[in-house]
Amino acid sequence: MRVTDQSISEPDLPCDAERFNQARAAQSVAVLEDYAEMIDDLIAEMGEARITDIASRMGVTNPTATKAVARMKREGLAVSRPYRGVFLTPEGVTLAARVRARHQVVLELLIALGVPAETARLDAEGMEHHVSDVTLKAFEAFLAAR
Repeated sequence: MRVTDQSISEPDLPCDAERFNQARAAQSVAVLEDYAEMIDDLIAEMGEARITDIASRMGVTNPTATKAVARMKREGLAVSRPYRGVFLTPEGVTLAARVRARHQVVLELLIALGVPAETARLDAEGMEHHVSDVTLKAFEAFLAAR
């Protein structure tokens, strides 16, 4: 739908299709971002991220975690070593840090709006993946001006 002068007009089909395509692409990237962040957390805690630990923390099966890590390796975000765990490449570390920072901004905004902390934490977990850079900058500006 298109918003003009604070009113909503009829659906704009090409625009809607693009919006849905963007949402599906963002969801695909969100999975990589979640795994990068989890692997980074496990490395910080344990020195490495084993598939079993990744699967357990993500609430998925080992084959599902293995498939996600294989995709991360194809994307150049992770490497693994025989009989060792999964490690992030410099690009993977950068991605994890960026996602963590985005999460923090969204979390702080939700709390600033009066959302209870636990609800804000749960909601921010998904929202950080779908907020555009423009919107994120607006969130940061709002938080800075408080």
